[in-house]
Amino acid sequence: MRKITLLPLLLLLVSCYNAERNCKDFKTGTFESEITINGVKHKTVSIRTDSMVIETYKGKTDTASIRWVNDCEYVLQKLHPKNMAEEKAISIKILTTSQNSYTFEFAAVGNDEKQRGTARKI
Repeated sequence: MRKITLLPLLLLLVSCYNAERNCKDFKTGTFESEITINGVKHKTVSIRTDSMVIETYKGKTDTASIRWVNDCEYVLQKLHPKNMAEEKAISIKILTTSQNSYTFEFAAVGNDEKQRGTARKI
């Protein structure tokens, strides 16, 4: 009986938790992001301005335009896509932030299969 009365209290406390999101601190700057795909970590270095992102991944540099949907969500569109997959815009949502890093999820626009990663400001 005691466990039954503790369960609603625990649920109430958990539901009151709000993740910190100071997304404005991460709109511009240089970032190192890390995602894991099929158990393999991939790192990307990005330089982000108000209107453009320059990314370096595995020694290759690419440029994309950036459009902010709100303070915590933006859409990237490659400026010089090399194939059909690169023509799709990428939607990115900042989920949580800390002093110098954030957790994000991303997917191609229209794709429900989202992946997560972390980025830190350097």
